Amino acid sequence: MDILYVFLQGIYSIVLCLTVLLLIHCLFSNITQKDGKEPPGPTPYPIFGNFPQLYLKKTHVTLLELSKQFGSIFTIYLGTKKVVVLVGYNAVKEALVDYAEVFGERDLTPIIDEHFQGHGIVWANDDTWKEMRRFSMINLKDFGMGKKEFEDKIIEECHYLMEAFKQFKGEFDVKQSLNNATANIFCSLIYGNRFDYNDLEFTSLVHRTCRNTTLLSAPSVQLYNMVPWIGKWFSYPNEFKKAFAANREQQRKLVSHLKETLDPKMCRGFVDAFLIHQDNLEKSGITTSHFHNENLLITIMNLFVAGTETSARTVTWGLFLMAKYPKIQEKVREELSSVVGNRQVQFKDRTELPFTNAVIHETQRLTAVAALGLPHRTSQDITFRGHFIKKGTAVYPFLFSVLSDESKWEKPYTFYPEHFLDKDGKFIQRDAFMVFSAGRRVCPGANLARTEVFIFFTTLLQHFRITFPPGVSEDELLLSPSDSLILNPSNVKLCAVPL
Repeated sequence: MDILYVFLQGIYSIVLCLTVLLLIHCLFSNITQKDGKEPPGPTPYPIFGNFPQLYLKKTHVTLLELSKQFGSIFTIYLGTKKVVVLVGYNAVKEALVDYAEVFGERDLTPIIDEHFQGHGIVWANDDTWKEMRRFSMINLKDFGMGKKEFEDKIIEECHYLMEAFKQFKGEFDVKQSLNNATANIFCSLIYGNRFDYNDLEFTSLVHRTCRNTTLLSAPSVQLYNMVPWIGKWFSYPNEFKKAFAANREQQRKLVSHLKETLDPKMCRGFVDAFLIHQDNLEKSGITTSHFHNENLLITIMNLFVAGTETSARTVTWGLFLMAKYPKIQEKVREELSSVVGNRQVQFKDRTELPFTNAVIHETQRLTAVAALGLPHRTSQDITFRGHFIKKGTAVYPFLFSVLSDESKWEKPYTFYPEHFLDKDGKFIQRDAFMVFSAGRRVCPGANLARTEVFIFFTTLLQHFRITFPPGVSEDELLLSPSDSLILNPSNVKLCAVPL
């Protein structure tokens, strides 16, 4: 009886605590919305916040539904953490561009902070971010990013990719081959050389990198970020940690090899430039700088992810859409044939290929690879659009909502290349085309990504007809992403038929 009594008392205490937490959350929510000072939002649950509402179905779909109820700026809770969501072109542009300094910091989740610890570019703030971004941009340009000679490297890699496509008979998963190709572009910049697609260490590095990006979208990883002591019991957070550690060790070995063979008179890539600069600082007696080994490793990992994932996913989506809309695929091929003929497509050709250029832009718009955008954080208190946002508040610039803003796009949820064509069929740029974000945190590799996507997409369509395997049902061909935070095409395989 004593044991039963203690057990019942424990249950009673837990229920009482949860009830009190629920009342506090409800009271807080009602006061906030009544006051009208802070952005409104759905009532959060105790401990888990709005997590159950967001992950019962696709996150980006849920956020769009919430915006219809609460407007272009609203609050959600991820656990006990407050997050302000910005919806639509006007709100996102105003925050990231007009108030760039206020909304320019990067917000860190526990699993990100635990592994990146404020180093590198993507997840860094303050002087670390400024120094690493400045140094990276200068040196990547020195090694050809945005120049004709680097376009030649992309073209060369594209030919390796086509050979890989030809080896497959029938249907295959194009994502792995595209991931290898886009990763090699950055390997040329970072290490000064590319890797063979059969190199097991290289392909393992690429696979783990892409897998970890996908894992960040997993509900169990999001749960880990909200309640680490609960989330750590799930497999995905542990898988992320193991993959990150393996990638870090592999990058360390690559850097160590480059350091052993370093020749200051012959700089091979970004790593060499960093090591030379680091050595010069040490010789000058400067011991307190951002140019240390940890910043080098994390910056490399940041660049590797950025250079692999977004471009590969965009081209994968493009091929998926061409298989789904064969008439548009043929129209692209006809334009390529009439303008370029049999020669290699170059990036400068895009001005003479308005329809093809429109198809690529529409692919990027509709698929919105970085759907939520990376999280920002306010650097100071601000009253924004009539709502008070406290310093240090996490802010999600919801890029999917910008690229599907009904006030900016005629057919926001339809694949419609005419979004980027005028009445005479000439290509037009759109202000709401914000695929690379905007403001201080705009993607530093945007120009490289544009070149990569254009060259890969057009060259593949010059040489292959992209189709779905026989027997694929229409239900499988819906534009239904396989995850939410970073949108992936469905897992349907493709066929690449040589022309």
